[in-house]
Amino acid sequence: MLLYKVLGFLFLGLALIGVFLPLLPTTPFVLLAGACFAKSSERWHNWLMSNATFGPMLKNWQEHQCITCNSRRIAVLSLILFGGYAVAFALADPYFIAFGSAFIIISLISVYSLKVCEQ
Repeated sequence: MLLYKVLGFLFLGLALIGVFLPLLPTTPFVLLAGACFAKSSERWHNWLMSNATFGPMLKNWQEHQCITCNSRRIAVLSLILFGGYAVAFALADPYFIAFGSAFIIISLISVYSLKVCEQ
């Protein structure tokens, strides 16, 4: 139980960082945090479910295993625009460029693999 709680906070922290850091997608980390808190802490799970920003995303996932089209669009555009900028202009080392590019591609694949809600 403690491991799930620690992982929940880790994933929630990564999701919050992902809001500001272009290479980290937010949605998958929020979903992972929700799953970890559901197994470890009713208090934190309820807090996350009632959160105005993350709650609707988690409810869609919990009830229908889907994300909204708008969430997907924001995730994809953020990855391409901000991640692409970071890879093209902010990174100089070829290894970092390769790693960043691979991370963007893997993130895009993971976002596109999520089902979109029919609302």
